[in-house]
Amino acid sequence: MTLSRIKGGVVYDPANGIDGERRDLYIRDGRIVDDAEGESIAPERDFDASGMIVMAGGIDLHSHIGGGKTNLSRLLLPEDHRNDARAVPDKPDEGRYMRLPSCGTCTPGTLATGYRYAEMGYTAAFEPAMVASNARHTHLEMGDTPIIDHGAYVMMGNDELFLQMLAAHEDFEHMRDYVGWTIDANKALGVKVVNPGGISAFKFNQRSLDLDEAHVHYGITPRDVLRTLTRALSELQVPHPLHVHASNLGVPGNVQSTIATMDASDGLPIHLTHIQFHSYGTEGARKFSSGARAIAEAVNARPNVTIDVGQIMFGQTVSASGDTMMQFRNAPLAHPRKWVLGDIECDGGCGVVPFRYREESFVNALQWIIGLEIFLLVDDLWRVSMTTDHPNGAPFTSYPHLIRLLTDKPFRDEQLDKLHADAKAASVLSEITREFSLYEIAIITRAGPARLLGLKDRGHLGAGAAADIAVYREDANRERMFTSPAFVFKDGELIARDGTLLKTPTGGIHYVRPDYDRSIEARVREYAQANLASRFENIAIGDDEMDSVNNGGKLLRVPCERR
Repeated sequence: MTLSRIKGGVVYDPANGIDGERRDLYIRDGRIVDDAEGESIAPERDFDASGMIVMAGGIDLHSHIGGGKTNLSRLLLPEDHRNDARAVPDKPDEGRYMRLPSCGTCTPGTLATGYRYAEMGYTAAFEPAMVASNARHTHLEMGDTPIIDHGAYVMMGNDELFLQMLAAHEDFEHMRDYVGWTIDANKALGVKVVNPGGISAFKFNQRSLDLDEAHVHYGITPRDVLRTLTRALSELQVPHPLHVHASNLGVPGNVQSTIATMDASDGLPIHLTHIQFHSYGTEGARKFSSGARAIAEAVNARPNVTIDVGQIMFGQTVSASGDTMMQFRNAPLAHPRKWVLGDIECDGGCGVVPFRYREESFVNALQWIIGLEIFLLVDDLWRVSMTTDHPNGAPFTSYPHLIRLLTDKPFRDEQLDKLHADAKAASVLSEITREFSLYEIAIITRAGPARLLGLKDRGHLGAGAAADIAVYREDANRERMFTSPAFVFKDGELIARDGTLLKTPTGGIHYVRPDYDRSIEARVREYAQANLASRFENIAIGDDEMDSVNNGGKLLRVPCERR
């Protein structure tokens, strides 16, 4: 049993209440163990972290890293990969990625995705929009992404069988069991709903669907979908709340429907994702304004609500979403001028639209401002996770820059001064003096996401935790500091040093297996035989198959129990 020690680091571990304490960490067999002082076995490996900052490995709970729309995003921008200097070094022995064919900035390929996360000190990322009929593809792509642990939330709330059952007012128990079966069959960590009922309504030429507006065909409302799914997940005791991409994404005035969505769960846990895109008012001459303060106050007043922000950053990216209704609306804004919309088995679909966020654009500048305002105005950071909705708001590689914006007000003000003048004038951002501490950064990037996903042995540095650890050199420039850690450990193994990868192990997959009445399978079988191209017998993904698609990585089952 090898014993390793990370010596002399300044530890930030919010899950255990440790705020900048100098202490040693001990690792044995991939796990953090109690202080080994006085043991007869001396550490076989010492890592000098004197004066450095030590945190658990980063956890990104919302990042599009696998599945059909992610691959379409990669294919749609070949120029993004060709133009990446890291993909084609000047000399054969230079460059970190050895001429990878899919290395772009907006949506890097599977290998580059794992490498870049690890190089920043991240050790887990979760795909938030796995279409059930495309689950194998999603798992295969995540399994091909090295180093980082992963998992996915399966999409529901627009699939035809669910809507048929809901419209027919079937017993709630049947609905709950169908949700449980869908999670289990697709080896998911949770459930996501995108534009509840709206994707289906779009197929019937309904171009928008507000929270209490009836689906033109099924007669159900988004509120009906949300109530059913939140209650089902609560009774199934799935740790992660319903992951909600609310109605009216990107629509001025959507702030009211966003707050109403929070209340649609009737006090049960609910998670609103990339909430920046759902926080827009209509004040001012341009009829577009910040609703950040109203959203933050609503979150502060509702302890059952958690959010991630979906911060935008300026520059080229590509938007990839299961919200085909909104992506169709955004298609004329594509930059460059190309886009894709698709649908699979009437189960779900996607829209992929390249986009460039510009500092000189009033709307884009205000979007940037709104995200930062939400971060800085929410009181309880345990209920806020740092995301850019990769790649929709920005590539995940923007996180170090975002951390500097949150921790350094003078730098934030300097960036604000570069933006469209009208956007700055419409903002309260310059008046907000809050600067996040390293302890708070550790909450929104590590401890908070782990708690929200039910990952009890991740996101912290206590005894028994997986030894996923990032060690950063102290630097007043937090962007530089968080870009290239001195050491990164995955399951106790040193995998990166000062931005250079040393090992590329296979990450594990986190999933849940809720209890449900398996008699629901008869109903699913009947539907599949009548409507789907796939046979029912081929839908569910077994444990043996998971081992294969995950490249032999660990199957990390998360217990279903109430938070």
